[in-house]
Amino acid sequence: MAKTMSVLTELGVLAAVLMGEPTTATPGPAPMPPPDAELTRPLPPLADFAVDPVAPSASGDGKPAVIRYEVTVTGLAVAGVAESFEAASTLRASGGRAESAGQIAARADEDIKLADKLLRAAGYFDARTDVATTPVTGEANRLRIAITATPGSRYMLKTVTVTGPGTVPPGLARAALALAPGMPIAATEIESAEANVKLRLPEQGYPFVSLGPRDIVLDDAGNGGDYTLPVTPGPRSRFGGIQLTGAPVLPSGHVGVIARFRPGDLYDNRKVDDLRRALVATSLYSSVSIEPLAGAAAADGTVPVDLLVTGGRGPQRTLSGSAGYATGEGFKAQASFIDRDRFPPEGALGFDAIAGNQLQSLGTTFRRSNVGQRDRSLQIGASVANQDFAAYNAKTVTLAASVSRVSTPIWQKRWTWSAGVELDGSREHDFDLARSTSQARLYAIAAAPLQLGFDTSDNLLDPTRGFRVTVRNSAEISYQRTAFGYDRSQIEVSGYYPIGHAIVLAARVRTAETFGAATATIAPTRRVYAGGGGSVRGFGYQQLGPKDAANAPIGGRSSVEFAGEVRYRFGNFGIVPFLDGGQVYDASLPKLTGLRYGAGIGARYYTNFGPLRLDVATPIARRRGEAPVAVYISIGQAF
Repeated sequence: MAKTMSVLTELGVLAAVLMGEPTTATPGPAPMPPPDAELTRPLPPLADFAVDPVAPSASGDGKPAVIRYEVTVTGLAVAGVAESFEAASTLRASGGRAESAGQIAARADEDIKLADKLLRAAGYFDARTDVATTPVTGEANRLRIAITATPGSRYMLKTVTVTGPGTVPPGLARAALALAPGMPIAATEIESAEANVKLRLPEQGYPFVSLGPRDIVLDDAGNGGDYTLPVTPGPRSRFGGIQLTGAPVLPSGHVGVIARFRPGDLYDNRKVDDLRRALVATSLYSSVSIEPLAGAAAADGTVPVDLLVTGGRGPQRTLSGSAGYATGEGFKAQASFIDRDRFPPEGALGFDAIAGNQLQSLGTTFRRSNVGQRDRSLQIGASVANQDFAAYNAKTVTLAASVSRVSTPIWQKRWTWSAGVELDGSREHDFDLARSTSQARLYAIAAAPLQLGFDTSDNLLDPTRGFRVTVRNSAEISYQRTAFGYDRSQIEVSGYYPIGHAIVLAARVRTAETFGAATATIAPTRRVYAGGGGSVRGFGYQQLGPKDAANAPIGGRSSVEFAGEVRYRFGNFGIVPFLDGGQVYDASLPKLTGLRYGAGIGARYYTNFGPLRLDVATPIARRRGEAPVAVYISIGQAF
């Protein structure tokens, strides 16, 4: 107590002196001397001072020294935000180099804020992040920076509540909001759940749904929070009509044919997206947007919604070309021209030409897409061709018409079918077995080709999973001196099975059958052949099966083929070892005798429109007259 009073007395006396007040004449120290004149002299103006800048520390060569640092981060991995931190860290992005300690401090401050932000976004609202910087002993201009995060307890949802008008059926918004008590209060999960509400309600009749600001009340004591989301679903809606803006590419009636819904159906945004993709798939549009427009409420309380279609016209005409090579077929180049809307709506007129060592042809095709219903096409075509293969020489004229539902790389379908008629007139050179001579014959053929396909694969040109089944049949009448009929059929099954991310096992089996006529009476162009890039690799085009006296193939009435591949892909490249087998028979039904095998390896270069294929194969147990190596170049996988 006495020490305390003495300190207070001294402070009081000092205060009295500074204020100029008289003090009592109590014994004490001698009076203070007058102040020094230098201390009371006025200071010179600040502008008169000349300040020399402080030069940064320099290395031995006179350049500013570079401070190197190492960063260690602990505590973020347990919270699951370490990767996000590393990707956005300012200290990491600078490569461990700085020009000053102040620059390092600024970067560390940014990283502390980043770590706190990431932890809070993950639900760690009591998190704390610290940084410590220490010099490395014995190494000048080198630092160690340690960032330590203490996440604390993660906050969990206690209650989840959706407020707003009801829906039909009730609870659509709450069901779409994939949040439940006990889940962490994490920004990504909450934002994803809210986005799901805006996605699912338009699929169930509510295209005008809107979300209010969320409210989360945190409870520090219980490390939890109560979540509330206001949802305004808007009116329950049904499809109305279709409106077009700008210069319409297709008439509204034809757009209605393409749509997979009818006026009065409950609104479903998935069907709107499907319509937009289908319009793009016509290749007549450069871009398409569709906007729902609400009308007046109907008697049942629902609102009709018209779709406002806005789109720009894309290129109407296309000129394209391709080229390839295969042993037994030689080089082949193809060019085509198409006017997609020459006869609106969607009436395309196309021309194509093929120039090759053994095939030359010219053709024209008229195709009307989406005829009467979605995905149905009418096609009428005419062509002339000159074919000069080892099996036959033929000059043909063909007229054909068909109605079909086919797959395209843009719009792949599970079920496909085709039905049509075909008229062929040809002059063909054939080997006469009875006379052992080659002679020219005239043929007139009428056919009714049918095809049915089922496809579960994931890609038309480069499948990696699923399977395909295709059945073809053609009942034909042939006139060559006399008229006779026969039936040709083919069944093909292929499957694809992925192993990991880089390997796909692929297999194919194909059989062909002909009933009702002998091989010699059937036109050479209508017989069954095997061998080549799309058949049994390792052999030339059409080279398997019965041969004539000159060792040229004469074809047969049936065949069996199979193939197996291991497709290994790395980046945009791939390697494909394969084994093929098959044979052609003179009988109506195929057998499993006399099978020939070919083995080889292929290279693939993967593009955005499909893989470029180069296959090199050799026949196993090669016979006299067979080439030791066969080469095939084309677009797309072998099957």
